[in-house]
Amino acid sequence: MIFLREIGNLLRETYSEAERKINMGILWFGGQIYTLETNGSAVEAVFTEGDTIKAVGTYEFLYHACYKQIEKEINLKGKTILPGFIDSHMHIIGHGEKLLRLDLSQMKSAAQVKEALQNRMSNLSEGEWLIGEGWNENQWDDPTIIHKDELDEISTDNPVVLTRVCRHAIIVNSKAMKMANISNQSPDPQGGIIVRDEKGDLSGYLLDTAQELVKQAMPSVSQNYLEQVIKIAVDDLLSKGLVGGHSEDLNYYGGFHKTFHAFTNSIHDKRKFKAHLLVHHEVMGDMVGDNLGYLDGTAYVELGAVKIFADGALGGRTAWLRDDYADDAGNKGVAIHDTEKLEAIVQEARVHGLPIAVHAIGDHAANEVVSIIKKYPLENNARDRIIHGQILNQHTLDMLSDLPVVVDIQPSFVTSDFPWVIDRVGEERLALSYPWKTLLKSNIQCAGGSDAPIEEVNPLLGIQAAVTRKSSLDGEVYNPEEKLSIFEAVRLYTVGSAYAIGQETQRGIIAEGFKADFTILEEDIFQTDPEKINEITVAMTVVDGDIAYKKEPSH
Repeated sequence: MIFLREIGNLLRETYSEAERKINMGILWFGGQIYTLETNGSAVEAVFTEGDTIKAVGTYEFLYHACYKQIEKEINLKGKTILPGFIDSHMHIIGHGEKLLRLDLSQMKSAAQVKEALQNRMSNLSEGEWLIGEGWNENQWDDPTIIHKDELDEISTDNPVVLTRVCRHAIIVNSKAMKMANISNQSPDPQGGIIVRDEKGDLSGYLLDTAQELVKQAMPSVSQNYLEQVIKIAVDDLLSKGLVGGHSEDLNYYGGFHKTFHAFTNSIHDKRKFKAHLLVHHEVMGDMVGDNLGYLDGTAYVELGAVKIFADGALGGRTAWLRDDYADDAGNKGVAIHDTEKLEAIVQEARVHGLPIAVHAIGDHAANEVVSIIKKYPLENNARDRIIHGQILNQHTLDMLSDLPVVVDIQPSFVTSDFPWVIDRVGEERLALSYPWKTLLKSNIQCAGGSDAPIEEVNPLLGIQAAVTRKSSLDGEVYNPEEKLSIFEAVRLYTVGSAYAIGQETQRGIIAEGFKADFTILEEDIFQTDPEKINEITVAMTVVDGDIAYKKEPSH
């Protein structure tokens, strides 16, 4: 009996030691740790095991309560921990391509753009596509759109495609149009415009769905290319403090299966990042056909709502407005789908229990979408989204306040769209333009994103834009009554982004049982001059308890 008792004790000790090793964790302390549960709520220390926050409290309490499980202590040395930033609306592959391609987003004139194209052309072989990203005529000295004839002067042998910053317009040369079979007799597609010049000839300027005519003629990309672009993008996102992002890529780059597999092959436990992929309505059938549904996927790549485009963008005057554009009489913008088609897409999503995430920039577009959501409500706990919602009206706001719909906003649009957007929408619509504070006061849930590569992906820039509402073009503050507090702005990128996908009980705050996802900053964002928030340095990005990015020490 004594021998058996000794064996039993030994086995229990061995099991306890093995269990202790499995459950070893990290004690984080020595800095400001904001939980974001309420404004100013903070703790001294956090204890994590694996991917989960096990306890929060004072350092002394956690050290003594968890000392048997503490494998490592990380002294923050005055740094600030926040719940991990999540970008609620972006295009991960597009961001990676922007890092690789010719970036036109900072250029101040058409002449600069053409010079950059000429320089890039010298490195291309005959027939190779020249692709530029991010031009924005509103920041040029002369905002005249480049004509295809100007691109033909650069090359008639290489197709040229220049994507506008909003991604709702491209400029192409004659070679690209020929390859796309676009001629003077080509009709405008539904939801798009083939722009003609004053002579009635093709200008090379294609809006919204008209872009697809050229994009379909472009060569397909390889699986290896997609995976490399995703890895480049994710590494950059992690360096910006982002632990995850909601992205829309699956209808492009070769379709649903190719793109989804590129994501799952690139993001995993060796490169941790939480990618939530919206599913364009044109590939909804591919997802359903694979017996996949909302939030299915892997630990780091999950499927999201059905993405639908209701209208275009303000830059090209294709956002769908209730009344005419103030600077273009007779033009109310473009409806990508008529109401009957839009309803049919929503009904199909509902058959499969899927939420929708609808791009709606103009007030007419937003009103149409919200009316359809009201007509066809979800019967589960998932949440629909209005993406952008830049121009709203009171009727739409009233409907939204009674519906479980999240408005997915991009604060940086304020900095890049003002003051030129005033010419588009006019003074009367200005009161409910980019109305972030009004949305929150109306108890409408909001999430924060960048729409990268359209805007810079840095979430600190978005937070600063929400707090200051200062234009990057003229330095003026627009609609100051719509400014958010730093606390409200940070919650857009944490609590808001988690709430949008029904994960607010797992992510978005620092509390027991939540995921161990942290953004660690060198400075305290709540004690920083709002004008300098974008200057804060990201020290570390932690995903599921692992340090996925760490700033190299300066020498």
